[in-house]
Amino acid sequence: MALATATRDGRPSVRFILLKGVDPRGFVFFTDARSRKGGEVRANRRAAAVFYWHDTGKQVRVEGTIEEVSPAEADAYWETRPRESRLAASVSTQSAPIESHAALLARWRALRRASPAGRLPRPREWTGFRIMPEAIEFWTRGEHRLHDRELFTRTARGWKVERLQP
Repeated sequence: MALATATRDGRPSVRFILLKGVDPRGFVFFTDARSRKGGEVRANRRAAAVFYWHDTGKQVRVEGTIEEVSPAEADAYWETRPRESRLAASVSTQSAPIESHAALLARWRALRRASPAGRLPRPREWTGFRIMPEAIEFWTRGEHRLHDRELFTRTARGWKVERLQP
């Protein structure tokens, strides 16, 4: 999914990330909280995401607030990740400058040698976040750009549904 976040003063940024879960509370992704996105999420608890499937002519757009998942939730997902990915997350401070890719790879190899089969604990700053939707829009491509759009907006009494013009 494409995730859009912003700094405290509203400077936006967007990037593609891996959606790892959907539950009744929202859409879950994991990252290093020291990364640019992690810092933006902690400074400005509002975000938007979009999923797009060109072949089917559909997209889903989500807007909402963000909460951090519980440490137990982050630990549970961490244990499902391939060992090599856990090693990578353990040696990388995501988004921070680095002297070279070779240096990062050397740190990864060193950690792999230092902990060949042992448990690799989740780094403290590696966590998950949940977008709790306040609005979800379903968009379907239409002929002559007469797209079909439905906007669901969360209210105190449930979801309000509106059709939108293309």
